[in-house]
Amino acid sequence: QVQLVESGGGLVQAGGSLRLSCAASASTFGIYTMGWYRQAPGKQRELVASLTSSGSTNYADSVKGRFTISRDNAKNTVYLQMNSLKPEDTALYYCNLDTGRLSYWGQGTQVTVSS
Repeated sequence: QVQLVESGGGLVQAGGSLRLSCAASASTFGIYTMGWYRQAPGKQRELVASLTSSGSTNYADSVKGRFTISRDNAKNTVYLQMNSLKPEDTALYYCNLDTGRLSYWGQGTQVTVSS
């Protein structure tokens, strides 16, 4: 069973920055695709960014140029650096680990951006 624990959310003013972290219990963390998703009230969960084991990244158009996903395989941790935050970035952010057969989720961390 894989456990994912997110941290780093909080309240920030528009234009500010936050860095989210997600620590995974998977012993073979480095071979999996990791992703960050978000869900705002009344909206569907959406992909924010993903990072494969080979280093390929994918970003939602709305965050390109502002957010950066990275990973430290030695620490079994994936990060999401969020800069130039906007009120529309306000959401519950979830970490995801995709083995190709199974998908695991963290409990989420709240990000609130005030205008």
